Amino acid sequence: MKNVHVKTDDTVIVISGNSKGTKGKVIAVSPKEGKVIVEGANKVKKHVKPRRQGETGGITEVEGAIYACKVQLFCNKCGKGVRAKHVMQGDKKVRVCAKCGAEL
Repeated sequence: MKNVHVKTDDTVIVISGNSKGTKGKVIAVSPKEGKVIVEGANKVKKHVKPRRQGETGGITEVEGAIYACKVQLFCNKCGKGVRAKHVMQGDKKVRVCAKCGAEL
């Protein structure tokens, strides 16, 4: 099993590719493939077939998966993508911004 540095519901920024600079929330994480799905990034067209009678098919836009190495955690205090550092607070391990120390 691979280790991915982002989790579901994290705010991230895309650092390379067609969606560069897009800030969004992580919808899904696939550690086996090393990919994430980010809200509003890497929009792809999907052909949908009608499943029931009366339902309409067509072409819809959905978010596609991108490699986790192409996203960085977003720090609200710094206002940019940063690396995470793990700090012990009592009994819990917490991720904090490596630059300013704000909790992510």
